[in-house]
Amino acid sequence: MSSAAKTVSDVIHGHFDTLTRAERQLAESLLDNYPVSGLGSITTVAENAGVSTPTVARMVQKLGYKGYAEFQAHLHQELEATLSNPIAKHDRWAANAPGTHVLNRFADAIMSNLREALGDIDPQSFDQAAALLADRKRAIYFAGGRITRVIAEYFFNHMQVIRQNAVMISANSSSWPQYVLNMNPGDVLVVFDIRRYEVEMATLAEIARARGVEIVLFTDQWVSPIAKHARHTFRSRIEAPSAWDSSVVTLFVVEALIEAVQNATWDETRERIKTLEGLFEQTRLFRKPG
Repeated sequence: MSSAAKTVSDVIHGHFDTLTRAERQLAESLLDNYPVSGLGSITTVAENAGVSTPTVARMVQKLGYKGYAEFQAHLHQELEATLSNPIAKHDRWAANAPGTHVLNRFADAIMSNLREALGDIDPQSFDQAAALLADRKRAIYFAGGRITRVIAEYFFNHMQVIRQNAVMISANSSSWPQYVLNMNPGDVLVVFDIRRYEVEMATLAEIARARGVEIVLFTDQWVSPIAKHARHTFRSRIEAPSAWDSSVVTLFVVEALIEAVQNATWDETRERIKTLEGLFEQTRLFRKPG
């Protein structure tokens, strides 16, 4: 990930092994309720972490910031970015838009996002998430937010073909407790939550995790609060020259996982697809040539 794309959280994680015991205690306190935990005064942050004020000042400089004010300014910028509405996002891009066609601007942004994502994804974590999704002993539940629900449904539709016990959670949050009622320890909840993070989605993840459910989270570079409950978190860069966030990278990771799961269980998946194709024939779903 390029330095320009790094969040304060990325910087802390990158330096964690170089920190003293007191500094690690401070780092864990900052990450526990990130980024809000770092928005107080230097004295408040120190007290909340149970360390001295000089410890805060030393760690901030060790992370590469000139001082606490610069460190906190970065946190404020991140928080502002996560709360941006479509109008604010449009105005920010429009103010700096180059004089090229929108197709070129979008292509440049998306390719940059994809490069960042490929550098950020841990192949081992990806493989472990794919293994969770391929495990026939586990039921898989899918949930998405106001915009990301369509990606959750796309993922669900493919997984429903690949394996049994795939469930799409209703958009009606009042019915969610009934879904959680059927979740067993070891089942998997796949959640999509990007900036302006939805409170109901966080509640669903929290109560599911309390029942022993494994959480796989798809989020953005600033990271949804759900990450503290997640076993695997996939961060995608979503910025685009638009009033709206881009879903291209998120969909890329979803499609890669679909392929990884079906490839791992191809013999069974192949039989399921053959049976499904026969059902399509019976229902005459697709138009035939001629």
